[in-house]
Formats: sequence, structure tokens, C-alpha cells
Amino acid sequence: MSEPDQNDNRRGVLFGGVFGHSQVEAGDAAWLRAMLDTEAALARAAERAGLVPAGAGAAVTAAAEPGRFDLAELGELSALTGNPVPGLSRALARQVPGPLAGAVHKGATSQDIIDTAAMVLAQRALAVIGADLAAAAAAAASLAAGHRDTVMIGRTLLQQAVPTTFGLVAAGWLNGLDEARAALARTGRERLAVQFGGAAGTLAALGDHGPRVLALLAEELDLPAPPLPWHTIRLRVLELAAALAGVDSVLSKIARDVTLLAQTEVGEVREGPGGSAGAGRPRRGGSSAMPNKQNPVAAIAILGCVKQAPGLLATLAATGEQELQRAAGAWHAEWQPLTDLLTLTGSAASWAADLLGGLIVDPARMSANLNAAGGLPLAERVTALLAGSLGRAAAHDLVAEAGARAVSAGLPLRDVLLGRPQSAEPLEAAGITAEQVDAALDPANYLGAAAAFADAALAAHERSTGRTT
Repeated sequence: MSEPDQNDNRRGVLFGGVFGHSQVEAGDAAWLRAMLDTEAALARAAERAGLVPAGAGAAVTAAAEPGRFDLAELGELSALTGNPVPGLSRALARQVPGPLAGAVHKGATSQDIIDTAAMVLAQRALAVIGADLAAAAAAAASLAAGHRDTVMIGRTLLQQAVPTTFGLVAAGWLNGLDEARAALARTGRERLAVQFGGAAGTLAALGDHGPRVLALLAEELDLPAPPLPWHTIRLRVLELAAALAGVDSVLSKIARDVTLLAQTEVGEVREGPGGSAGAGRPRRGGSSAMPNKQNPVAAIAILGCVKQAPGLLATLAATGEQELQRAAGAWHAEWQPLTDLLTLTGSAASWAADLLGGLIVDPARMSANLNAAGGLPLAERVTALLAGSLGRAAAHDLVAEAGARAVSAGLPLRDVLLGRPQSAEPLEAAGITAEQVDAALDPANYLGAAAAFADAALAAHERSTGRTT
């Protein structure tokens, strides 16, 4: 029998470079490994409970090697029974010598093996995703610290607003990453658990030994033992999916910001080269039609992954209604969306570490874009300066009229305020000097708590690193 393809987690070969850009393994080979690990752990637990002969656990563990099993054949057999476990357990038992084969699948039902394998798969995937999120957060922290005082224009509703700093932008990314990573880690610690209930959740086949075997199985797999089987209460799966979708939400925000800031007309950031192109190979970010283009591939790939998450989460939420002691279809509907959500979130997290680790920031372009607005983003600050002397309503109207004139004439706001009698005379009467107007129009003087907020995010990151690793 052939060894299963260990790269089958990449959602196919053709699109795998985008959607499988991660060390997360959640494809067929990973599922097979997790199911075999669960069967082997159950055999060891049954031996420790004295229910099977000595040596049975070791024999089943030795036989539970993925290379001994044919994935294609197991897939065909699953069509006969509605899931791959009956075929797998039979094939595994054939690999175990003599009476020791009775230790295979002891007291279990198919759902026990698949649900527990899903938890094993998730546990392994979360470790990889967490590491990539930690790398992305470290890169965001470096950007926040390095650009703490780099002034740029803030944008609301995609229009220029008031100044901010790129350090605060990166600090926002950092805080989101830290919170998503903490939620994912908490889910991994508290909500993953083995499943072991037998045919209808009573473990009747094991008599009085059921709870003991459940506890030993949990110990063997280093997963928590739940108070009772959760065959048709699917909150654990849903909470796992929600935590993954939360990660995707944060990564989506970061990637979208980068695509907007990297637009040609904005040009305030750009992605790093991500490795050089070899002979006959396209360069990263290149276009098949336009050799001049440098596309933000990492950000685009993140968005391609995470845009699929809401639908997957919705499917997993819809499967929560499961009948009586075993669902007729809803449980089966979980397998593929959960697999995809693990794979896609892993890919997005890996791309994010790549993106933020190589992001190139252009402070000069940020300054030029801010200056190109001719002082209009500081209109709020100028209004506040004038309000004390003119009253808020009059100050607002004066600056609004000056701003409209500046836009229509293509002039800086300062020139209109100080160069037209309609505005210069009220300013002079109020005792407001040109120097005061210049100070009000200086973006560096209107950053509020930007630096303090960036520092707070960095401090929170430092505190959190020990709790989420």
C-alpha cells in the first residue's frame, strides 16, 4: 500500500500554494493519522483498565501506521457505512496478531473515533496556527514600535480624516492579533475534549469500566475528559470554529488595510519581495499581462482564504441541531467545513507572518499624502482654535466656508484663512496670529493619544506573550 500524500492538506495541488500556505495538516492523510492515533490510544487505555490482554495496546499502536492503509479503499468503504471508521477498524484489526485484535475499537462507536480525531487534528493545527500568529504579532509589534511617531493621514469611510500615526495603525493590528491568539489558545485549552460514549452515549459495552476507560483515553491523547459524551451537543465544534473565524476576521482587516495602503495612488506601504524569482519563474507579485505590476500577493492570499470562513462557520452553526443520540446527516456535514476552516485559517496565519515580517513602510509618501491635502484634515483643529474667540458655530461656519474655497480654488487652507478678508479679518479681530494658525495646521500637534495607545498595545503584547505561548 502506498504512503498517503502528506501534502494533501494543501487543498489540492493547483491552488495549494495559496490556500495551503501553512504547516497545518488537515487533509486526508492527517485525518487518517488522527483516527489511527485515537484507535491506538483507546487500545492502550483498554489495556490499562484490564479489559484486553497485556501487550494489546502496543500491538495496536505498532499496527496503526498510516502507510499500511489505502486511503482510496477506505474512501470507497465509507460509502457503504456513511463514514470511514468501520472500514478502518476492520483493516486495523487485520494488522494485529491473534487475540490481541480484540483491543481494536473496544467499546467505541464510529463517532467516538471521528470526533476525537477531529479534536486531535485541531490540537495539532492550533499549535501551528498559534506559532504563525505569534510571528505575525511580533512583526506587528516591531512596526508599531518603529513607527510610533510616523505621522500619516487617518481615513474614515475611505476618505481623509484627521492625522494618525502608522505606529497606531500597526498597534491596532497587534492588539487584534493578540486577542485572537489568546481566544484560540483558550479554546484549545478549555474546549477540545475526547469523545467516548459508545453506541448511544452510555458505554454499556464496557459495563462499569466506561468512565475509567474514558479518563485513560483522555490521558493517552493529552486531551481533557468531558463530564459525559457530547455526541449531539456540538458546542465544542462550534466554539472551535468561532475562534478560528475570529482569527480570520483580524487577518482580514490587516490584509485589507495593506491592499488599500499599497494602491499605486496611495503607496504608503508595499509588500517585500518574498524571495527572488528563479530562471523561468515569475517574480512574486508579478502579473501575467503587465510586467510593471507588483501586486500585494500575501494580502490578497489572506483575503482569498478568510473570505471563505463565514460560510464555513455558518455551516457548522447550522449542524448544531442533531437528533436524539446520533444525528442523521448533521454530524456528517461537519467534517469538510471544519477541515477547510483549519486549513484556510492556517494558510492565512502563515501568509500574515510573511506579510507583516516583510512589509515595507514609506514615511515620505505618508508625509506627501498628508501635505497634499493642503491642511484640510486639520480643519477640526482650526475650528477648536477659533471657537474660544468666535463661538463654536461661527468658527465652524468660517472654517467650512474657507475649506470649500480651498477645494474649489486648489489652494492650501492656510492661504485661504489668512489671505481672504472674509476669514482673515475675524481672525485678526479675535487676536489669532498666523503662528497660531500654522501650529493648528501642523499634523504633529494633533495626534492626541496616538503614541500612548501604541505604547499601551506594546505593553499589553509584552504581558500577553507568556500567557498565549
